Amino acid sequence: MPTTGNTASPGTGADTGSGTGAGQSWSALRHLRHLLELLDQGAPAEQFAPPAASARGPHLDEPDAAVVAEATRVALRIRRTLGQHRRREAELAALFDTAGDLARLRDLDAVLKAIVRRAKLLLGTDVTYLSLNDDEAGDTYMRVTDGSVSAAFQQVRLGMGEGLGGLVASTARPYSTGDYRDDQRFRHTTTIDGAVTEEGLRAILGVPLRLGTRVIGVLYAADRTARTFTPDEVALLSSLADHAAIAIDSARLLDETRSALVDLNEASRTIEAHSDAMRRAEDAHDRLTDLVLRGADIADVATAIGTVLQGGTLIHDADGTELARSGTDSGQPSARAVAASRTGGRAVSADGTWVCAVLAGPELLGSIALTGRPDLGDADRRLFERAGVVTALLLLQRRSVAETEDRVRGELLGDLLTGAADPAGLPARARRVGVNLYHPHAVFVLHSATAPRQRLLAAVARVAHSRKGLAGLHHDEVVLVLPIEHLGPGVGAYAVGLAGELGQALAGSVTVGAAGPVTGPGRFPDAHAEALRCRTALCALGREGTGAALGDLGFLGVLLGDQTDLGGYVRRTLGPVLDYDVRRGTELVHTLRTYFDEGTSQSRAAGALHVHVNTVVQRLDRIGRLLGHDWQRPERALELQLALRVHRVQSPDDSAALPPA
Repeated sequence: MPTTGNTASPGTGADTGSGTGAGQSWSALRHLRHLLELLDQGAPAEQFAPPAASARGPHLDEPDAAVVAEATRVALRIRRTLGQHRRREAELAALFDTAGDLARLRDLDAVLKAIVRRAKLLLGTDVTYLSLNDDEAGDTYMRVTDGSVSAAFQQVRLGMGEGLGGLVASTARPYSTGDYRDDQRFRHTTTIDGAVTEEGLRAILGVPLRLGTRVIGVLYAADRTARTFTPDEVALLSSLADHAAIAIDSARLLDETRSALVDLNEASRTIEAHSDAMRRAEDAHDRLTDLVLRGADIADVATAIGTVLQGGTLIHDADGTELARSGTDSGQPSARAVAASRTGGRAVSADGTWVCAVLAGPELLGSIALTGRPDLGDADRRLFERAGVVTALLLLQRRSVAETEDRVRGELLGDLLTGAADPAGLPARARRVGVNLYHPHAVFVLHSATAPRQRLLAAVARVAHSRKGLAGLHHDEVVLVLPIEHLGPGVGAYAVGLAGELGQALAGSVTVGAAGPVTGPGRFPDAHAEALRCRTALCALGREGTGAALGDLGFLGVLLGDQTDLGGYVRRTLGPVLDYDVRRGTELVHTLRTYFDEGTSQSRAAGALHVHVNTVVQRLDRIGRLLGHDWQRPERALELQLALRVHRVQSPDDSAALPPA
């Protein structure tokens, strides 16, 4: 049957034909599946080659082999794309981690170290480093490194446009080189090339650290072998640099904020301290002012100043006379320190002592010295200066009171010395200023050829105030009236001491004529006239700068005195010799008279006395021991001769009555 003959194993024939086509298709599908499995496994690129090679074998026809080869190329492209995506994903994850790490850092040094360390990890280079721009110097300097071993490299500075880094800093563009030493695109310098060579760097990548349009530095990655940096590495380092610039700026702002807070806290403490000082100064000023208003004296103010400032206090007037002291044994402040304080209007320190001039406008009223506080701060110094103002108020008040009192005392003194006023009213006026005219008083007339009269009057007024007397000008002469109980050994001796005391205070000679004592208002005019004659006589005799009463001037005093006391004159001049003759029964007075009568010749005196000359020598030697070694000086000898003549007139027979020596 033809049908049966034409159907020879159709199933087999069909299977064979179909099996061959199906097997080839199955082989192509198997290759494609293998490619997908490699992509899924992330296999390396070299494992994709075998399937393509086998596809070109005898198992596949030409069209299927071409399909498999194209699929292999597509798979490799897909692998590269997936690899790029995975790498980019890893880089983005690393950048996010970096941003998080940098955001947590607060210290600028820690931020910079973290930046270069993360750059080294991400790019896998040998060295990473970072430089910052110095706007004042106009260059960029190495700030921090990671992996560097060269000290010179770690300290290098690059001028703008010098080297790779200087070019990046000046152009704000990234630059890279596969081998820096042979790359002539950059301006090489000995310093930079030496540092790069010492570090052993060849391949270098630098990207700018930018804040907006401003470049603040450069971030680098470098290897010690030549290589080429890919665009992806440049982009990655640039992204890290952008994060780093923000972190650096944040850290800088944080540092500035911290500094501002520190400054703010310091300013707050300063304001608080200043406020406390102002309150303390106001309290002290109120306290000192209250003392003045309540009529406290200068000693109370000195004590208050020392208490407030916790030191010792000295107050002097303009002439350097001490007015008060509290809590110190120090002496007068230096005139230079007072002058410096007066000129500058501020308290000054001199040898550990603070000195403040007490001023009323340009006028110097005195000074305050503060001891025991060499470390006086500004607040306490201002308080000390304020105390000077209060002291000035007190001294002005005292001066006003003193001037009023001095005017009253001066008027009283003038009326007392002229006798023009009603004598009955003088004692009552005197009692109002603390003077009792019915107690014995001495009168002194004073003159200085070197010190101005007003300075002399001021010094004399201080003596009068301290010793309950009166002082003033009378007929252009400085006059002082003092009660006898303050005069010590006597009027003449006190005049000598007063001349020395005032001369030392005024740094010049002061001549003092004295008279008294007198009691009752009617006796003062005559006492003043006598003291004036005595002062005039002292100047005429060349004894300026000393003091005396008329009785101390010998026979001249007797002549100038209103009441002639010849017996007292003889007693003051010859008293020791007269007493010796009375006690021993000698005739030294007769021998002295004869010696002068014979022209001070010892031999002629011996002849007149009918004794041996040695006897005259012995008697004269005894007289010298009684009268003093200067008894033969012309002035003294004249006084002795005058006293001997008065003695002879008063006792004409005294020589006959004297027993032999």
